[in-house]
Amino acid sequence: MFSDAFVGLACTDCDATLAVDDTDPEAIAGAGPCPDCGAPRVPEYDLDAVDAESVRTGLRAWDRDTVLPFDAETALTAAEGGTPSVDAPRIADELGVGRVEIKDESRNPTGSVLDRGLSVAVTAAAESGADLIACASPGNAGQSMAAYAGQADLRSYSFVPTRSPFSNKAMVNVHGGDMKVVPGRLGDAVESLATELVSDYLDLGAFASPYRHDGLKTVAYELLADRDWDAPDAVILPASTGELVVGVVDGLRECVELGLIDDLPPVYAVQPAGCAPIAASFDVGKGETEPWETPDTIVGELEVADPPGGALALAAIRETDGAALTVADDEALESAVAVASTETVEVGLAGGVAAAGLWALAEDGTLGADDEAVVLNTEAATKAPDVLRSHLMGQGV
Repeated sequence: MFSDAFVGLACTDCDATLAVDDTDPEAIAGAGPCPDCGAPRVPEYDLDAVDAESVRTGLRAWDRDTVLPFDAETALTAAEGGTPSVDAPRIADELGVGRVEIKDESRNPTGSVLDRGLSVAVTAAAESGADLIACASPGNAGQSMAAYAGQADLRSYSFVPTRSPFSNKAMVNVHGGDMKVVPGRLGDAVESLATELVSDYLDLGAFASPYRHDGLKTVAYELLADRDWDAPDAVILPASTGELVVGVVDGLRECVELGLIDDLPPVYAVQPAGCAPIAASFDVGKGETEPWETPDTIVGELEVADPPGGALALAAIRETDGAALTVADDEALESAVAVASTETVEVGLAGGVAAAGLWALAEDGTLGADDEAVVLNTEAATKAPDVLRSHLMGQGV
């Protein structure tokens, strides 16, 4: 069940640990935050037990199970990972950047990078004997959770805000999951889950499960392998709950510790200006995020006013000597359209935020002719094609 290198779960704030125990459902599920202080828990590994050659190759995420909590034979998987890094020479030429690659996570089973993390989290839930799993989600996580739950005949319940795209809502049910649509935004869905779901359930929300961000670290291994283990000068990704930032930096750090690369490349986390708690705290040097009072962005997947992994994301960004920045909604939509119309890749709204971050970093001189950047497109454009089309209509197209 557990991989050889997996040691257990560690609190991110105090000294509490939960050791590997394949007879303890809590240890298997990784249920909830630290019982001593309430901080998130994260997986720990003995990387000395990992043969670096075992992670150099592999097509899919679970091909690198030596650095995941469970072995591949245990996994609930639909061949997530193995997504392409697409060269974007026309964008690179326009911006005066040496090279641009788009790591296209829209190719995952449910069209989102979150499949990598939910595959691991739902595997843990199934192995623990859970009867019901649940999460509050802007949309993608709820859809992904329902999809993997179906493999194990697990009941799943997604709480999503009314602003969640219709495609997410529809596919939760298509995958066999239950769903409650909550008036308002994500915070309202979080509160509704906590107060209205009376059955015992295992919460698979970001950082409620320690395994979601851990599965996301496989992005880092792949983008480096795609480049023959030559680290780029920038990794640019959208930020919401903080889980993608933390997961990618965890993966990059492991690659340094395993001797696969020499140094951490700078990681740039990009948020929409209408909901940017991580970027706001980064700008003033804070180590914690504060709830965003009036979240307002067309990019619903990134409208996370109170990110549960905010502090961890801030620490991760600083560890890489990267930065957090914001872009306007119009810039994100225009960037998504620009990539699709010149490089073929259909970029989702959140991926458009990351792409707009690339534009900003090129314009302010952070990236130049000698630099190579990897941009993460985290979701399929078909999640919300109406928003992209409306943007064009607003320009008279």
